[in-house]
Amino acid sequence: MEETYKDRTSLMKGAKDIAKEVKRQAVKKVNKAVDRAQDGYTQRSYNRFQDEEDDDDYYVQGGNYGVEANDDEGSSEATEGHDEDDEIYEGEYQGIPNMGQGKDGMVALGQPMRDEYKDRHELETERKADEEELAQQYELIIQECGHGRFQWALFFVLGMALMADGVEVFVVGFVLPSAETDMCIPNSGSGWLGDIVYLGMMVGAFFWGGLADKVGRRQSLLICMSVNGFFAFLSSFVQGYGFFLFCRLFSGFGIGGAVPTVFSYFSEVLAREKRGEHLSWLCMFWMIGGIYASAMAWAIIPHYGWSFSMGSAYQFHSWRVFVIVCALPCVSSVVALTFMPESPRFLLEVGKHDEAWMILKQIHDTNMRARGQPEKVFTVNRIKTPKQIDELIEIESDTGTWYRRCFVRIRTELYGIWLTFMRCFNYPVKDNTIKLTAVWFTLSFGYYGLSVWFPDVIKHLQSDEYASRVKHFRNEEVSHFVFNFTLENQIHSNGEYINDRFIMMKFKSVTFEDSLFKNCVFEDITSLNTYFRNCTFINTTFYNTDLEQYKFVDSELINCTFFHIRTGCQISFDDDYSAYWIYFVNFLGTLAVLPGNIVSALLMDRIGRLTMLGGSMVLSGISCFFLWFGTSESMMIGMLCLYNGLTISAWNSLDVITVELYPTDRRATGFGFLNALCKAAAVLGNLIFGSLVGITKAIPILLASTVLVCGGLVGLRLPDTRTQVLM
Repeated sequence: MEETYKDRTSLMKGAKDIAKEVKRQAVKKVNKAVDRAQDGYTQRSYNRFQDEEDDDDYYVQGGNYGVEANDDEGSSEATEGHDEDDEIYEGEYQGIPNMGQGKDGMVALGQPMRDEYKDRHELETERKADEEELAQQYELIIQECGHGRFQWALFFVLGMALMADGVEVFVVGFVLPSAETDMCIPNSGSGWLGDIVYLGMMVGAFFWGGLADKVGRRQSLLICMSVNGFFAFLSSFVQGYGFFLFCRLFSGFGIGGAVPTVFSYFSEVLAREKRGEHLSWLCMFWMIGGIYASAMAWAIIPHYGWSFSMGSAYQFHSWRVFVIVCALPCVSSVVALTFMPESPRFLLEVGKHDEAWMILKQIHDTNMRARGQPEKVFTVNRIKTPKQIDELIEIESDTGTWYRRCFVRIRTELYGIWLTFMRCFNYPVKDNTIKLTAVWFTLSFGYYGLSVWFPDVIKHLQSDEYASRVKHFRNEEVSHFVFNFTLENQIHSNGEYINDRFIMMKFKSVTFEDSLFKNCVFEDITSLNTYFRNCTFINTTFYNTDLEQYKFVDSELINCTFFHIRTGCQISFDDDYSAYWIYFVNFLGTLAVLPGNIVSALLMDRIGRLTMLGGSMVLSGISCFFLWFGTSESMMIGMLCLYNGLTISAWNSLDVITVELYPTDRRATGFGFLNALCKAAAVLGNLIFGSLVGITKAIPILLASTVLVCGGLVGLRLPDTRTQVLM
């Protein structure tokens, strides 16, 4: 009897010691599982993921437990949980403490500790270990799925979305002159269109990138592209400049989410040895978007025979047709995205194991059928999913109204996006975020500062040449004469026109100064950049002309009559080849990035991302510096093509590095933040370079050269991700 009592006492003591150590054992189990998984991965075996138990852990099997007793402890038998004095133990025993009735952290022997007994730091530690294990396993799964038809189908679908982003950037520069002229926008408000689009893209990149980490890559991309397509299409029909700005703002807001979501999406279905190369090939669609926009502008905008009007209130010119055509890539991507699945890596990250497994099996089967191996079986049975840390959210579903619930839900999602963004500045990604911020800002400032406003440089050079060929006529005295021909690039001073008729004429860049018009008739007149300064009109009739009041500067009209005056701005490209020239220059500049795209795709996984990033930015800065010595249009265009060709390699490598440096749960958020910073730098560059383009070209070119070289040196300090799995 005494020995039985000693054995039972020993069992109680052992059970209590085990309960005190169970928390440490749970963490130890996770670490051992990670080490065990590393060994199994090298042999491409996934069977070990079906058995997470370790021989050093304690598990219940059919009411018994397997554990060796200490030397001073006897083997136990099932007890009822009461001793001889009828005292209840701390837990109901069947050889081990019961998890359901444990207290003060004591749980059943061999059972994992419940999450409610763990603090947040412990949960995050376990989740991090799970994510590291998932990263290794997922890489092997993607390798087993292979690279084939599925990746290429997704490549073209996401490429259309990236193409729409490139189109949106170039549409701003091409539409700007025509839209401002059509809507009679003064020079003081001419920069708002470009800035408002980039403002929308900046906010959209941050919002949609964060949303992609909350609801999924496919879902976020579908919504943002739909927003872009709707407002881009609507903007082609609106007449007022304010409403047009509103539509382009939301169009930019929608397309802002394309770049961060597309690269995050595509990188998560690529194996490590394919990732750098194929992400670089994907970047070519941005170039294709620029070529598409340039070609369409060249073919459509100058052809005003494609326009129509409904009275003087509604004008639909060819530049509006161009806006509609540029929305087609966006619409195509939305339609194609409806047939593509969600990123399986994202689904695993949020704990949706079964959905992710089905998509991975679909990828595997699609690629195997394309290879002619339909009999090959997908061997993965179980995939590691990170521990989910739930957040308590109060929605007021019982007492709140529907709009109150919607407001709370939106506020909660925005707060979640903000928290995810703040985690981009936590260890160990904090240093990488700071360095990436510097590289993204400098590259964007230099590239967009020179490229987006480059048409203004060409336009300024052409304006100077045009002004140098102006003809001056002084002290003319013309009477009883019929003018029925075009007057262009002329200045008439101190003239007298008596009983003259101006019929079916075109005035282009004509100025009359200090002149007298008496008993004259102006009929069927079309004018462009034509003004009457300090002139006097006596008994003069205006019929079916576009000579509005603002064209008579400090002029006096005595007993004059106006009939059927055409209001609104009149656009005409007749005998004006400057538009063709600007579109052709942009076409050449965009086409020049093709060699850089090919080189970066072929060398991305060979020489490394950092070498390509730093080398490309430094060389771009040097080529940008030589633009200072350009004295002719042809030399400037040649240097621009060289500059674009060198810069594209930096963009491609930076996109690859960015998606590889951030973990899955904040990849799109971090990319979205950096892309938003890119647009902010573009706006700043446009403002600075645009204000100096007519004054001096030395300062903006030297500034761009300096920031590119400095950014390239910072980029060389980033960690090399070529051999890393996608975390």
